[in-house]
Amino acid sequence: MADRFDKTRKPAGDPDARLGVLIHYPTPFKKEIQYFWGYRNHVINDIATELPIWETTKKANVSEIRIAKALIRETRNFFDLNIEVVTGDANYDAEDLLKFIIKELKALAIIPHNPRNEQPKGFQIKGDKVICEAGLTMYRKGKMRPKNTGILYCQYTCPIFYDKKVRHQYIMCPLFHPKFINGKGCNALIRLEPSIRAEINYGTKNFKELYHKRTSVERIFSRLLSIAMQNPTVRGYHANRNHATIAHIAVLLVALTAHKSGQQDKIRFVKSFVPNFLIDKIKN
Repeated sequence: MADRFDKTRKPAGDPDARLGVLIHYPTPFKKEIQYFWGYRNHVINDIATELPIWETTKKANVSEIRIAKALIRETRNFFDLNIEVVTGDANYDAEDLLKFIIKELKALAIIPHNPRNEQPKGFQIKGDKVICEAGLTMYRKGKMRPKNTGILYCQYTCPIFYDKKVRHQYIMCPLFHPKFINGKGCNALIRLEPSIRAEINYGTKNFKELYHKRTSVERIFSRLLSIAMQNPTVRGYHANRNHATIAHIAVLLVALTAHKSGQQDKIRFVKSFVPNFLIDKIKN
C-alpha cells in the first residue's frame, strides 16, 4: 500500500483501512511514534514453542489493550488452558488487565511499568495537604470513583475557584496556568486504594527472565513477514483478516509437519521452508 506511513493520506483503494499508531519507548520517558494506514494483527503465542495459538485482525485504530482481555479469555476457554504467565510490553500496563491476569487467571503478570503512567503529576503532597504548582493549598472536593477506572480517589481542585477565602486573595493564578484561563484550574486525584501493581515483583530475577521471553512474539511476526504478512495483495478488512489467518495457518503447518516427521528442531523453520517450497514448485 503506497504511502501507508503518511498519516495525512488515506489510501483511496482501501476504504476500510484505518489510521493506527505504533508507540515505542527506546528509553524511559522517551517515546517514538509511527503512524500507518491499514490493519493490526493481534496474537496470543506460547513463549515456550514460539508459536501462535490464537489470532485476530482488527482495523488499525483498534488498540491492543482494548481487546487483550477478551483475546486471552477466548484462548483459555477454547483450549481449556491453565495459563501460568502472561507477558507483554509496557503498552499492556493497564490496571483492569493486570487485575484480570492476577485475580481471575491466577497467573503472573509479567508486564513492566508504562512510562506514561509515571509522568510528573504537577502537584506535591505535604502531610495532609496537596500543593499545586503555584504553591497554593488545593481545595479538597471529596471522594469519587470514575466509571472508567473503578478506582476510589480523593479529588482536589483549584482553591481560587472553589475556596472562598483564597478567592478574595487572588484574581488570577500566580503562574497564569492555562487550565485556569481556559477552565476551572488544576485538578488532582489522590488514589485511596492500593494498586494491583503492588502484587507484581518487578525487580526480581524471575520477572526479568520471564519478560525476556516476551520477544518470542517479535520472532513470530518476523517469520510471518516472510510469507507476505505485511504486504498483502488484497484490499478490505475481511480480505486482510483472511490473509492474516492463512499466514498463521501456514506457520502452524510447518510446525506440525516438522513435529510429525520427527524434526522438532525445525518447527520454526518458516523462513527457510517457504522459499525452498516455492522453488521446488517452480521446478516441478
